[in-house]
Amino acid sequence: MMYNSTRDNSVRVTSSQAIIQGISKDGGLFVPQKFPALGIEEILALLPLSYAERAVFVMAKYLPDFTYEEVLECSRLAYNTGRFRSADIAPLYRMDSGINLLELWHGPTCAFKDVALQILPHLMRVSAKRTAEGREIIILVATSGDTGKAALEGFRGADNTRILVFYPEDGVSPMQKLQMVTQEGENVAVCGISGNFDDAQTGVKSIFTDPKVIERLKSNNMIFSSANSINWGRLLPQIVYYISAYCDLAASGAIKLGDRVNIAVPTGNFGNILAAYYARKMGLPVSRLICASNKNKVLTDFINTGVYDKNREFYLTTSPSMDILISSNLERLLYDLSGCDVGEINRLMGDLKARGEYRVSASMAEKIKSVFHAGWCDDLQTAKTIKDIYDSYDYLIDTHTAVAVQVYFDYKRQTGDATPAIIASTANPYKFSASVLKALTGDAGGLDEFEKMDKLYRITGFEIPEPLLSVRGKSKRFEYVCKPSDMEQAVYNLLHIE
Repeated sequence: MMYNSTRDNSVRVTSSQAIIQGISKDGGLFVPQKFPALGIEEILALLPLSYAERAVFVMAKYLPDFTYEEVLECSRLAYNTGRFRSADIAPLYRMDSGINLLELWHGPTCAFKDVALQILPHLMRVSAKRTAEGREIIILVATSGDTGKAALEGFRGADNTRILVFYPEDGVSPMQKLQMVTQEGENVAVCGISGNFDDAQTGVKSIFTDPKVIERLKSNNMIFSSANSINWGRLLPQIVYYISAYCDLAASGAIKLGDRVNIAVPTGNFGNILAAYYARKMGLPVSRLICASNKNKVLTDFINTGVYDKNREFYLTTSPSMDILISSNLERLLYDLSGCDVGEINRLMGDLKARGEYRVSASMAEKIKSVFHAGWCDDLQTAKTIKDIYDSYDYLIDTHTAVAVQVYFDYKRQTGDATPAIIASTANPYKFSASVLKALTGDAGGLDEFEKMDKLYRITGFEIPEPLLSVRGKSKRFEYVCKPSDMEQAVYNLLHIE
């Protein structure tokens, strides 16, 4: 199996090259030339296996230039009780008959990004032996909140690797910011930007593909890579947890093997729900993919109309990891549904760059609607959902999970579809203590971040994860802030390149 660029089918790289390079030189994203099939008999064989063993089975299909032993080692190093607080890694919580929350927040930074970013450094280490030619790897990351900390923690102390994270100074939660600016490690650096996530993401992609920057790094024996979901090595591990969740439902008897499920995902950059789409494409019995947005509902409007338009007001919401207007991974879906038509993808991405919008063909719009349902909810609905779930189930969810739960409930009410559902629960509620506390009590003022956590615990008894408690009292190491236009120079400064 080789990998193509979404913008040039003549580009063919190995999985190791795709993981190290992160993004194609033409600005496209790497995608596998074919998707391996996953049959019912194979799913049956996965039922008794651990999460780490299931991960090896799935990922080995996409990593033909890795040995089986290398994939096994990567998985065992990532998915263990030393790194995750649950032995199941990504357990299911049965919220109601036919409704299951996939808890993706038991890793070291309490967010779903951990599931991929605990294994990516190991995948990158193996890939580097084949492709990096001894150069130091510079991981460049744009984050809307969770990816940054998860990547910093995953790559902390990694040999011959440095990681630089850019985040919107006023666009993450207080806990997300604290987690990043107090990060330990000699090979890490963090920089805020006076802009939003789209500014950070656009800046990072521009730096990645600038020949002058690439050459300057090369002269210093360095090479760029990415830990964002534009990197195939980030996206691949996310496919695993949807397959594993289905296996858990079948193993428990909640569904029969072969029964279809729906999957609802709170979505900003489209990577998490794209992983579910790829699992479906492999053969996982999935009926509908439910794309849940907050007030920045560019994806909802696109799926419903076929027009992607980022020319709109940008909102800071209580679900900040979804405060995104340019969903990079959507390009991979369009490439697949266009029949790998790079001419069409270049036209669409050209329109987005030039005018801030594009329209897909009527046939592609129908293909999207045949698989995806899209909805959104605002902060008031999000807060109400948090309180309703707590009052009804004595269970606490964060703001992003609440968006997915509300949109799923709306979908079920509109359609009557009673297909069993998996809802991605993407963050521990204590990462957004202020918003969750306010949802439950109507007030979160007059307290610092840790006092809010303590109060939320006293009210609910819901355990505060140790990784969040440990941030208390830590000194801030990184307080740099730059303009989006100065990000390139910030990279040179952080790397100490003259």
